[in-house]
Amino acid sequence: MSIESINPATGEAIQSYQEMTPQEVATILEDTNREYLEWRHTSFADRATRMRKAAEILRQKKEEYARLMADEMGKPVSQGRGEAEKCALVCDYYAENAEKFLSPELIPTDASKSFVTFQPIGIVLAIMPWNFPFWQVFRFAAPALMAGNAGLLKHASNVSGCALAIEDVFRQAGFPPNIFRTLLLTNVRIADVIESPHIKAITLTGSTPAGKAVASRAGSVMKKTVLELGGSDPYLVLEDADLESTVDTCVTSRLINGGQSCIAAKRFIVVEPVLKQFEEMFVEKMRTKKMGNPLEQVDLGPQARHNLRDDLHHQVMASVEKGAKLLLGGTIPDSKGAYYPPTVLSNVRKGMAAYDEELFGPVAAIIAAKDEDDAIRIANDSIFGLGAAVFTADVKRGERIASEKLEAGCCFVNAFVKSDPRLPFGGIKESGYGRELASFGIREFVNIKTVYVK
Repeated sequence: MSIESINPATGEAIQSYQEMTPQEVATILEDTNREYLEWRHTSFADRATRMRKAAEILRQKKEEYARLMADEMGKPVSQGRGEAEKCALVCDYYAENAEKFLSPELIPTDASKSFVTFQPIGIVLAIMPWNFPFWQVFRFAAPALMAGNAGLLKHASNVSGCALAIEDVFRQAGFPPNIFRTLLLTNVRIADVIESPHIKAITLTGSTPAGKAVASRAGSVMKKTVLELGGSDPYLVLEDADLESTVDTCVTSRLINGGQSCIAAKRFIVVEPVLKQFEEMFVEKMRTKKMGNPLEQVDLGPQARHNLRDDLHHQVMASVEKGAKLLLGGTIPDSKGAYYPPTVLSNVRKGMAAYDEELFGPVAAIIAAKDEDDAIRIANDSIFGLGAAVFTADVKRGERIASEKLEAGCCFVNAFVKSDPRLPFGGIKESGYGRELASFGIREFVNIKTVYVK
């Protein structure tokens, strides 16, 4: 069976890849496990030298990688360059900090000596999505390889070129040839890989249904998972917020990567005293954003696939039918490509798709709240819990709401939600569990071993 990469800006085929046979997959599993048995004994200094080289390659070839992302999933090249740079940053971060994060910790007990050590566990299987085709791989791979593990990547089928390019980065950087491999497989084949005795853990970034399916299969064979799943991030706008900077931040967050981000702002919960003004300013700012060819200077390119664009439009129309007001956009362009314009819905209420579901595209849902308590209630009235933000002139007020009131894994004050190698990243509720990045991320896939000496 062939795996096709389709340019979403034109609808034209870019490349066809042959799906790997069961024997090819079995050989890769054997080769990677054999490589891991040697790699786990390498020093942190040795691993760090190679990881810094990977960062250097990412920076040197960022134009090439940005073009590849644009071609395969429609990301504007300016954003693709930034993604490559961020991947380099996470490589440098773990090259610098992995040994410190995984150093043995002495624990005073009644023993003559007792301590905790952190040991690699083996091959980590990563099942990754298309929306940040480099970043979401490197944020798992950099800590996993620095911890002494091996990595196998099953990427989304429409970004197979990116998957192979990432494998090549690690090889060019001097990593053993089988310590990080890409599996060209369709989704129906991944269950067999999960059940392989060589796989010790699985990390997945993707939809909530996909996460549940993988967690169920992994649990049946007693393998740990870390899941970063869907989100419908609420942004609370309080009556004392600086509306000009707030609107700029909110629009930026809603349109990053064409709105195709789990942590993009999706629900704008605005208290009534500033609701009308916020709506007017928000619509005007969204109206200025340029949609077009991702190889040019644009704010957003096409959606990654035509079917995803069509699903998004269905959610918009279903919300309008239930009483939401369409303030901007909401029309599929009469042109080639999977384009969808910046769209704003107001009067959004519970029971509408725009309220209850994740809108994975450039569609903003504005929801009215009576006051601060009502805004917090609406924000938490969701099956998701990935990110959230609050905007207020009173920073102490915002900090209290973010730290104590909002049900999410990442809460920001007067800023849009983003991932940072120095901070743990992940969600709660149906947005998943476990953490990536920082010291927490590298410790997810190690054996936290107690040693007690009498």
